[in-house]
Amino acid sequence: MVVSGAATRTLRIPAEVARMGELRAFVRSSADAAGLAPAAVADLVQAVDEAATNIIVHGYEGTAGEILAHARRRNGRMEVRLIDWCRPFDPTAVPEPDLSIPPLERKPGGMGVHLMRAGADAVHHRVRPDGGNELTIVRVIDRQPGED
Repeated sequence: MVVSGAATRTLRIPAEVARMGELRAFVRSSADAAGLAPAAVADLVQAVDEAATNIIVHGYEGTAGEILAHARRRNGRMEVRLIDWCRPFDPTAVPEPDLSIPPLERKPGGMGVHLMRAGADAVHHRVRPDGGNELTIVRVIDRQPGED
């Protein structure tokens, strides 16, 4: 279900991989409406996809749950906030992978957080007082493709 307000759009979905298409469409339409360039929209969609997949697979670990997503444009930035009710986990504390190791020689996994960071200008985490996590993924709206 998508709820739109003047400043914030909201989507609540079951924490199921099969529902990720809805979340990607929600982020894409919110980012388009906010005026992000197509390359920035794609980056943000991928960053949110990686974060939500980690919530589903590693946070809920196959149990029932929900993801609440809020999207808003604020101060020249697009912010997507994901809320879950999983045990606390801070992806911002995960070390960067060793990219000097050839991909076929790396252990499987461990790239989701890296891809999330690569698609965002900032990632913020906080443990919610009533339980769960709040992850905010930020993309600057007027940043040009290829700028770092």
